[in-house]
Amino acid sequence: MDMHTVVVGTSGVSASDVLAVARGAARIELSEEAVAALAAAREIVDALAAKPDPVYGVSTGFGALATRHISPELRAQLQRNIVRSHAAGMGPRVEREVVRALMFLRLKTVCSGHTGVRPEVAQTMADVLNAGITPVVHEYGSLGCSGDLAPLSHCALTLMGEGDAEGPDGVVRPAGELLAEHGIQPVELREKEGLALLNGTDGMLGMLVMALADLDTLYKSADITAALSLEALLGTDKVLAPELHAIRPHPGQGAAAANMLAVLEGSQLTGHHQDDAPRVQDAYSVRCAPQVAGAGRDTMAHARLVAERELASAVDNPVVLPDGRVESNGNFHGAPVAYVLDFLAIAAADLGSIAERRTDRLLDKNRSHGLPPFLADDAGVDSGLMIAQYTQAALVSEMKRLAVPASADSIPSSAMQEDHVSMGWSAARKLRTAVDNLTRIIAVELYAATRAIQLREGLSPAPASRAVIEAARAAGVQGPGPDRFLAPDLAAADAFVRGGHLVEAVEKVTGPLQ
Repeated sequence: MDMHTVVVGTSGVSASDVLAVARGAARIELSEEAVAALAAAREIVDALAAKPDPVYGVSTGFGALATRHISPELRAQLQRNIVRSHAAGMGPRVEREVVRALMFLRLKTVCSGHTGVRPEVAQTMADVLNAGITPVVHEYGSLGCSGDLAPLSHCALTLMGEGDAEGPDGVVRPAGELLAEHGIQPVELREKEGLALLNGTDGMLGMLVMALADLDTLYKSADITAALSLEALLGTDKVLAPELHAIRPHPGQGAAAANMLAVLEGSQLTGHHQDDAPRVQDAYSVRCAPQVAGAGRDTMAHARLVAERELASAVDNPVVLPDGRVESNGNFHGAPVAYVLDFLAIAAADLGSIAERRTDRLLDKNRSHGLPPFLADDAGVDSGLMIAQYTQAALVSEMKRLAVPASADSIPSSAMQEDHVSMGWSAARKLRTAVDNLTRIIAVELYAATRAIQLREGLSPAPASRAVIEAARAAGVQGPGPDRFLAPDLAAADAFVRGGHLVEAVEKVTGPLQ
């Protein structure tokens, strides 16, 4: 586990910070600069709260109820009530890493000094994360505008010592009990603080950051399995030559081709496309692998740019400006994040689709150039990998459904005050499923391609391919042979890809992939 410390200042956090907190055990500290900025902004809010003029979020109701001026004696109750009423999520629990990313990114904005939250509230947020306490957040409740309202409200409820949370032991209990056990005092919210804890794109951003980290590994994995399939099909690696990709200079395409070429270095299986059954060119699923994977990589580069901008942002409404003004704005709208979440789901679906086509080609005796039907030991008696491809095809079909954009939809809320929303949380949730499915799709291609290579007798595969086969077999991914219970083999292949071991096995031979 990662035990380093992440210091949160006023200028945002990095993607690696998010991953260290969400997936690791990194501790959080507030910088002196952040504490000072928090205190300065709070002084501005306190001064405005003392004036008779209504200020949205400080001395008024919220959303469509913003026209009501709230008297001082009711303002603490107002802040508690917004948290309680907005903690209205339903459905299955959201994963622990998502909730930790959500809380950490809200703390990032709070520490910017633009929210008017007191330093002690920010410190409590850090304390809860450091204690390993994870609020119970539900799948449904965010429209991705005014931020991830319901998910963030469930987190704020924990800070108040209310609702349920998961302890570091994984057991769900009343949040008040967990706070008491760790010596954490529940917060008593004051003017603007309840609102400031709810108004952010933090959930969708956290899921974007984690998806980008996972996809980085998966795109390298897909380059490897594409190269293995090319090798197993006795294809040509001439189409991967750098000079061919230089004349269409998309960066991702060049990187994917270079990765495939590195995997195939030293193979005796490539270049036999003119042997017994001459081919002028390999099929698109083989020949165009760098173009498809490269376009996905370039999509990731754009998504990473959006994520970096959002990680440097202070997303709240209203915001405290350095000149002392507290101004309403629309920065909580999740459109920038929602679009790239949907774009990534489209790219992931296409990557899964082309991988499945290569797998099908490996199993079809009419197109596999000498491999046995379905890579079976005794075709007819054995079915080989026939149904593994069915499973892969089912996953691809779901990937296509998940590629339908969430951000193209909008549904009005709050009595038409919030009449256009981003659906960014929904885009993020379906992308997580898409990434999960893509891992399994690549695992099936890996399973088929390694078996096919081993069935090619008399010709030696590339050193990187041999390293993959040896590492996969050591990890429980079985090789050719008579039919057996296949699900455990596929689960082992999934774990091998998911854990990054496929990339590790290749990079020990080739050096770092792009």
